[in-house]
Parts: sequence; C-alpha cells; structure tokens
Amino acid sequence: MDEGKSAVSVKHRRSAITLLMAMVMLGVFPLDVLLPSFPALAEHFRTTPADIAFSISLFAIGIALSQLLVGPLSDVIGRKSLLLAGMAVSIVGATGCVLSTDYAWFLMFRVVQAIGCGCFVLSQALVQDLFDGKERDQLRILMVTASGIFISVSPLAGTLLQQALDWPASFIVFIALAAAVFLKACFFLENRHTATTPRRSILQSYRRVCRDAGFLGYWLIAAIAFTCHFSFIVISPLIFMEQLQLSAYEFSLTLLLYGVAYIIGGIVARVLDGRIAANTQIIVGLSLIFFSGLVMLLLSNLLGLSALTVLIPMIICTAGTTIVRPVATSKAMEVFPDSAGTSASAGNTLVFIFGGVISALINLSGAHLQTTLALSFLALSTVGVSFNALITRRQLSLNNG
Repeated sequence: MDEGKSAVSVKHRRSAITLLMAMVMLGVFPLDVLLPSFPALAEHFRTTPADIAFSISLFAIGIALSQLLVGPLSDVIGRKSLLLAGMAVSIVGATGCVLSTDYAWFLMFRVVQAIGCGCFVLSQALVQDLFDGKERDQLRILMVTASGIFISVSPLAGTLLQQALDWPASFIVFIALAAAVFLKACFFLENRHTATTPRRSILQSYRRVCRDAGFLGYWLIAAIAFTCHFSFIVISPLIFMEQLQLSAYEFSLTLLLYGVAYIIGGIVARVLDGRIAANTQIIVGLSLIFFSGLVMLLLSNLLGLSALTVLIPMIICTAGTTIVRPVATSKAMEVFPDSAGTSASAGNTLVFIFGGVISALINLSGAHLQTTLALSFLALSTVGVSFNALITRRQLSLNNG
C-alpha cells in the first residue's frame, strides 16, 4: 500500500486528518444517533426497546464480520476502492432501513449498513500508512477523543432529528454524510499498493498476524477498553429512558456530560504519551476502569439507581478507556506495519465482536443493569491487567533471550 507516508505532504496533511475525522464520526454515528429514537422505533416496529438495543449489538457484530474481508483486501487492491465500495453499501443499507415497515427487514438492512460501515476500519490502516512515529500516536489519541465527543453529541443530534422528522431522519443524515465522505475519498486518496508486499490469501494473512501473542494481547486490551464504553452506550437508553423515565432530550443532555470524560482522558493521554512506557499507560487506564466499577457498585448500594450514580463512575471509566485504547492500538499496529489493513481488520473485528457479545449479555440482566455493568468493569479490567503483565513478561524474555 502506498497511500503511504510519501503521499502526505504538508499541503495534504489537513485533508488527511479531515478525512480520518469524518470516518471516525461516521463510525459512531449509526450507533449513537439512534439512542433517543429507541421508543419511537419500538412503537413503529411494534416491538420492545430491548429489541432495538439488540439491533445495536447486532450492528457492531455485522461491522466486525465485514472487517474480516475489508482489511486484507485493502492490502492487495488498495484502500480507496474498498472505502468507496463500503460507503456505497452502507448508503444502500441506510436507505433500506428508512423504507422498512417490518422489524425483520429493518434488522436485515441494519446488517447491510453495518457491512458497508466495516470500511471504516481502514481509518486505522490509513493512519499507519500516512503518518509516522509520535505523530501517528498523537493522531490515534485525537481519534479516540473525537470519537467520544461525537458519541456524546450524537444523542442530542438524534433528539433534534427525532423531533424534526421522526426516527428516519438519522438515516437520511447518515446517507448525506456518507455521500460527502465518498466524494472526499474520491478526490483525496490514491489507490496504489506496494508491489514488494508478498501476495497472500486472506487466511494466510490472518494466520500470520494472529500467531503473534503480542499482537493479539494488545488488541484484546483495546477490545476490553472499548467494551466498557460500548456496553454503557448500548444499555444507556434502557437505564435513563426506561428505568429512570428521562425524556429523549434529558437523556441526550445527560450524555453530553459523558463527553467531558473523553476530553479529560484525551488530555491525560497526550500528557502521558512519551513520558511513561506504553505498558504503564495501559495499567493506568485499566486501573481507572477497575476503580470506576468499584465506585459504581458503592454508589448503587448506598444511593440506588440515579443519573449521577451511573454518570460519575462512567466518567472515570471513560477517562481510562481514552488512555488505554490509543496506546494498545498503536502497539498492536506496530507489529506488522507491512500489513496494516489485515492488522486493523483482525484487531477491530476482535474489538467489535467482544463489544457486541458482552453488551448483549449485559442487556439480558434486565432490572440489574447497573450492577452487571459495574461487575463487568471489574472483571474486564482485571483480565486486561493480566494480559498486559503477560505481554510485558514476554517482551522481557525476548529481550533477554
């Protein structure tokens, strides 16, 4: 792939970052802008809000499966063609959702939209292609921070769209944004690939990267950090709108506070980057996630369920997530720089499947969502610390050997 480092001059740097930020926004938009529309969707399709929450988890799994093909193919035929194809498929899926009158058809077109959105995995590959060293790490921190801000603002945007044009409005806006990104990619990206990179089948490509314990370990840590955030996002309408009876507008304003945690976490991550070792940064972030689980359990037992007893620990958790994900992702992507597409797909597939499955399991806990979420944070962060310790021990062994 040679949309590489030489492709980005000072002149094109701003265009590259604009494209990446747009891809980040579209990566979260189809998930989070729909949250305030859960009741309207449930009423329209004559089903329950829990079923609509399930469609969010299914969407994440659909993206994960799509990524399995997108990344390795992009290493061979180029990022641009795969990105454009994915955008086209996602537009078809979103259009189908708008036209659906039955819940089963809605689910099917959501999966089609998810398959198209799998192309957004290429944002990580493009960062690897277009930027070097510290600038690459800083950009990943910016992307995670921006993702959190978009996530926090999306429900408010979804509420305004819901009030203006009912639930189809979010899909219509997605179609317009996707078309804009399609045009941006057409004019900015080149579609070259490196002739010196050995041609491998998709299975051979995945076998190569998945044999490396360090690669898998860092991606599992990134998956754990993502899952803590994603699980909350999936069940947040059930907690705030169904259990606490907040209006869609009140719910969206509540999530704006959640965005503060991403900004704080992004600032801390930028400060820590380069000052302490990557594995130490991971421990700091995972420790914050563990602490958030303890705080959530404590507040739940002392004060019961309320917006504050959920938001306060989630702000702590999200600050930890924002510290962990960029550094774990960068460490994983550095292992196979010549196969950035395959590496990004393998890792992000793991991230989304992990997030989709765990969030679906938490969704099954019914009235005990807050307690289940807190226990999940404790368990997941403990597993993450264990993985980090194993990776560190392995690296020391290799260095000494």
